[in-house]
Amino acid sequence: MSGGEQVEELQGRRVLVYVSGSIAAVKSGEVVTLLRRRGAETRVAMTESATRFITPLALQSLSGHAVVTDLFRDTRGRRPGGRPGAGGDEPESGHGMEHLNLSGWAELQLAAGASAGLIARLALGLADDAVTATALACRAPLVIAPAMETAMWEHAATVEHVETLRGRGAVLVGPVSGRLASGREAMGRMADPAEIVRIAAELLGGLGQLPSGLLGTPDAGGR
Repeated sequence: MSGGEQVEELQGRRVLVYVSGSIAAVKSGEVVTLLRRRGAETRVAMTESATRFITPLALQSLSGHAVVTDLFRDTRGRRPGGRPGAGGDEPESGHGMEHLNLSGWAELQLAAGASAGLIARLALGLADDAVTATALACRAPLVIAPAMETAMWEHAATVEHVETLRGRGAVLVGPVSGRLASGREAMGRMADPAEIVRIAAELLGGLGQLPSGLLGTPDAGGR
């Protein structure tokens, strides 16, 4: 795209964005914005640690929907059978677990700036927060854009978890070499948001083969 041009080939498509506790969480807002510019409807689920880098309110403003951060709160912040505060509304009917609603809603899952911790929990099938519980219940294709320090990316445990996720059909985008949070120039930087969104669009729209340069090949440390 150039200038203010908007390509809305994803009009009406449903993308669920996961945000975890990596410094790259600050770029998740750009990912959401680019998806919406292409016409996609986006919703966001965050881990608790992700909220230390970017607020749920910021992502709510960008996505146009309340953000899910808690397994047992609905999108208005209420626990099942409870009230949002003094003088609040009557308890809402339903199961009160928004992650189950999200898992059935999504056409594509996109973990933008996935931390080593999130990758490990996804590979192990844990369901201990809003993101991992949603992912475990969801059958939509999963795109993961890792972001972490080089030593963490190259650790044998991370390598094994990445192989496990690839074996289940997940598509990894990056990471790439660049400036990391530590100040070092090395492998582990999240791929550019525009490239992540482009690949997500190709997966949703069947627009051709995925570009090999960003798919975390062994030569790039994405074993």
